[in-house]
Amino acid sequence: MLTRTLICSLLFAAVIFSGCSAQNQKITALTDADQTRLKEQRAVVEQHLRDEEAQEKYKTSAGKLEAIRTIVQDKIYKPDQTYELQCLGIVLGDAFVQDFGLEWVMVEDEYGRDPAVRKPDTTLVLYPLTMISKRIERGEQVDVFDLHRRTAAQVAKFKEKAK
Repeated sequence: MLTRTLICSLLFAAVIFSGCSAQNQKITALTDADQTRLKEQRAVVEQHLRDEEAQEKYKTSAGKLEAIRTIVQDKIYKPDQTYELQCLGIVLGDAFVQDFGLEWVMVEDEYGRDPAVRKPDTTLVLYPLTMISKRIERGEQVDVFDLHRRTAAQVAKFKEKAK
């Protein structure tokens, strides 16, 4: 019988790497409109940075994660505020870009066109946009630092396999 931890780990890996081998996906660079969209989504989170110290810390990956954690813990956004929750995902993606050497791209498939982060010149694609929102919408507790740590472990495994 699979343990809850193993099931959660398998589901986690499936969510962050879903579609990385899909044949019907088109991955493109961000357009100016895409850049504007991401900037607007970041601004939704950045409006909660209360002082210069928080704004300075936010420039780091840990500062971004702390901003997300504070917003989640304070329940600033409700489970039905999908757009705002997805804005947290964009900031989480920015932390991944900073820490893992990833780049923002757009992934288009039969379901639409969404931002994702990718390890350049690889098939490693992560979808941070909904990593937080889906969990909160399901009523789960979100530990953004643990989510980041587990993603780092998965990225490291991917890099090791790629060698």
